Amino acid sequence: MIDVAVYNREGQEVDRIQVNEDVLGGHVRAALLKQAIVMYHANRRVGTAATKNRGRVEGSTRKLYRQKGTGNARMGTIRTCSRRGGGVAFAKLPRDFSQRMPKKQRQLARDSAILAKLQSGQVVVVDELAFSEPKTKEFARVLKNLKIDRSCLVTIPKLDENLYKSARNVPKVDVMVVSDLNAGDICNKQKMLFTKEAFLSVVNRQTNTN
Repeated sequence: MIDVAVYNREGQEVDRIQVNEDVLGGHVRAALLKQAIVMYHANRRVGTAATKNRGRVEGSTRKLYRQKGTGNARMGTIRTCSRRGGGVAFAKLPRDFSQRMPKKQRQLARDSAILAKLQSGQVVVVDELAFSEPKTKEFARVLKNLKIDRSCLVTIPKLDENLYKSARNVPKVDVMVVSDLNAGDICNKQKMLFTKEAFLSVVNRQTNTN
């Protein structure tokens, strides 16, 4: 069992939640987690880099001069990669770097990422994060009270525009709905900040699926 403290916005402990490791897979699946992170980074690659090979540059395909008898080194067409303005050897072409994983594997990788954060003490739970209007200064104060001074993934139960606008100017902080969590985004941040409702929804959902 993992004992997780719940804090208020002033950084004071107000509750504790017991989490059974079995609801998050029991142990961290390192190989599966690595596969999910590789997929996450691969899917972010644009893949539009392109250069022209000798078949794509303009110019004649005629051999510049005969093979023998000139005293010069043999030479092919003007489009060869050994001449200025010619094509590029081993030219880059647009390609799709995207990878796919089955849904259940993605879910297991997400659970392993959350469990790894819990075991390393990088998960912070706050009782609520509601804002009546966008207030970046107030949001930054809450992070300071919770002793979060590094990159952080803020996880909320549902979309909150005021919270999103309050956090978007804070460096290295992202806000994500709990249903959109994935292993790549979780491992890309040093800490995770859950609201109590979002954290309980993760535990309850995992309990129901098991």
